[in-house]
Amino acid sequence: MEEYFFQCPYCWEQISMLIDVSQNHQKYIEDCEVCCNPIQITIAVENQNIVVFVAENIEQ
Repeated sequence: MEEYFFQCPYCWEQISMLIDVSQNHQKYIEDCEVCCNPIQITIAVENQNIVVFVAENIEQ
């Protein structure tokens, strides 16, 4: 597991999450711990290093 810091696409607060770097491709929805809005997270991992991290708002 690796801690990764990023900015919420809604409230712009810096938040962190633990990422399982043993999985090569991940895509899921996580609520912001500050504003509680849903964020779509897309992650790509190579050799246990995060090479792509995208946090997008979900149009509601």
